[in-house]
Amino acid sequence: MYKIKLDKFEGPLDLLLFFIKRDELDIYDIPISYITEEFITYLNLMEQMDLEVAGDFILMAATLMQIKAKMLLPKEKNEKGEEIDPRSDLIAALLEYKRYKEMAEELSVNESNQRRLSYRGYLTADEKQAPEDLSLLLKNVTLYDLMKAFKHALAEKPKEVIHHIQKFNVTIEEQIEFIINSLGVENQIGFVSLVKEIREKLRLIVTFIALLELVKMGRIGLKESSNFNDFVIYGIELNG
Repeated sequence: MYKIKLDKFEGPLDLLLFFIKRDELDIYDIPISYITEEFITYLNLMEQMDLEVAGDFILMAATLMQIKAKMLLPKEKNEKGEEIDPRSDLIAALLEYKRYKEMAEELSVNESNQRRLSYRGYLTADEKQAPEDLSLLLKNVTLYDLMKAFKHALAEKPKEVIHHIQKFNVTIEEQIEFIINSLGVENQIGFVSLVKEIREKLRLIVTFIALLELVKMGRIGLKESSNFNDFVIYGIELNG
């Protein structure tokens, strides 16, 4: 199985914030049972896609299950006789992480704007190289957005029970060429449209991995789509 490791892997708090934003949940009143099930589902999906799962994700899953268990028990009380919410530490961590993330995004925008005003004066050479910071190619798209679209596309495929061994040849290189050719005249395409005619789950998985490889190579970028279960793939013009 082809393995891909993402150098800048988003952490478990990022995934929880993704759920909160996606489902418009109240961060001060997190439905712990629901969010625990969602977290574990995505954790299993990461393993199915052969992505390296960091230990802090496993720890967060255990923490969520512990909080879920405490929610079923009589609540403890503090020195003032007030009930202690088992979610309080998690909520505090999420709020702090959210503040840091928003600040980082603001600084990133300021840096991007500043580069347009001040640069080293040799932009031609820069344009010939794929950007080292892959986040520049992901316009408001996170790893979890990609996984969400992948999960949706996988669920749309017909569920077939195969009782015989069948050799199925598909390579990363073939699907890279398929993606590039599919960009068409507009030099962009939605992920759902890209995989619409793909029937085999293995080909879909290899196509998704090829997509990540193209982003890593700096040949394509990804951005938000009006469809919540989709994202847009666009080509990067490199000179030289």
